[in-house]
Amino acid sequence: MKNSEKKSNRNSSSVSFKRTYMDYAATTPVDPRVEKATLPYLTEKFGNSSSLHSFGREAYEALESSRATIANALGAKQKEIIFTASATESNNLALKGIAFANKERGNHIIISSIEHDCVLNSAKWLESQGFEITMLPVDKYGMVNPEDVKKAIKKNTILVSVMHANNEIGTIEPISEIGKICREKGVYFHTDAAQTFGKIPINVNDMHIDLLTASSHKMYGPKGAALLYVKEGTEIEPILHGGGHEFGLRSSTVNVAAIVGFAKAVEICLAEMKDESERQKGLRDILIKGILERVPNSHLNGHPKDRLPNNANLRFDFVEGESIMMSLDAEGIAASTASACSSPKLEPSHVLLACGLQPKEAHGSLRLTIGRFTTEEDIQHVLEAVPRIIEQLRRISPFKN
Repeated sequence: MKNSEKKSNRNSSSVSFKRTYMDYAATTPVDPRVEKATLPYLTEKFGNSSSLHSFGREAYEALESSRATIANALGAKQKEIIFTASATESNNLALKGIAFANKERGNHIIISSIEHDCVLNSAKWLESQGFEITMLPVDKYGMVNPEDVKKAIKKNTILVSVMHANNEIGTIEPISEIGKICREKGVYFHTDAAQTFGKIPINVNDMHIDLLTASSHKMYGPKGAALLYVKEGTEIEPILHGGGHEFGLRSSTVNVAAIVGFAKAVEICLAEMKDESERQKGLRDILIKGILERVPNSHLNGHPKDRLPNNANLRFDFVEGESIMMSLDAEGIAASTASACSSPKLEPSHVLLACGLQPKEAHGSLRLTIGRFTTEEDIQHVLEAVPRIIEQLRRISPFKN
């Protein structure tokens, strides 16, 4: 899949420009190999995996084969993988399912201050239902201190949820250390790995993880498929009730085609992870260095080293991220100001505020995320456009002294 030349009719004139996708953290294109694996289950092998006839058995076999592939990739057991429709659903199931299944044991839940909105809002809703929520601080890089986790755990703590890597700034959290603390304290540990699964190694046993969220469309698979890993023996309640699909934890007709695509995407990501991670790191570093050198008063958000191989989040003094994003879009470059799930709100990023930035600083941030189909030509396109756009915006900026 390559970027292509497209025609724009902006300003009533036809202009040819290169389209460059730099928003892989929001979603990824489906890999052609994944598409090929998925298509038969949309047309020829379309059976309901719960049906007992041959069409149903064919779908069921594909479902369980996919479950086994993904379980092996995580170091999990096959029955510990619960398929859902989205990472949002998985995160809701993790928090609410653990909360209500364990409310007799305790009502205290710990999350970090930089979690995805679906975790933050699930916790906020649980607080309205009588649960106690502790929100952990982060340092200037967005890093959670494991010692803060240890200090926050109380006798009535039932769950800790800290994301594996942040979707906005790319900082990778010390998940293994946090998981070990939770295991020693007898507290369930959940991590949102939507941004990391397929990019960096994960083993749920080595990292002491009880629940883990991952999503197909973040790793070149189709939308509509995600998972929640639930360690065997974990006390959890379903939040959807119906026919008892997915071991009784997620009733709904199973999206077999999307799950087959998910499994193929996982298979490809694992096979190519080492080489692709190094390639993306190289492009990412060229991008970050190039922008910081070419644009005065620019800064890197997130950890300088412990960050995702594809994430570059930068902020620019005296301009707003929304203006940068729209100016880039006019030149065919897709980027975002925060997470794609929340950026339309045009509010300062809660992640950047938690890192200690002032609202005006947070508003001047831009997220550029690369992926499997990003080329050196794409990076050069961005490096040519960003300095010029920032200079143009600063000339008319009301924020510059």
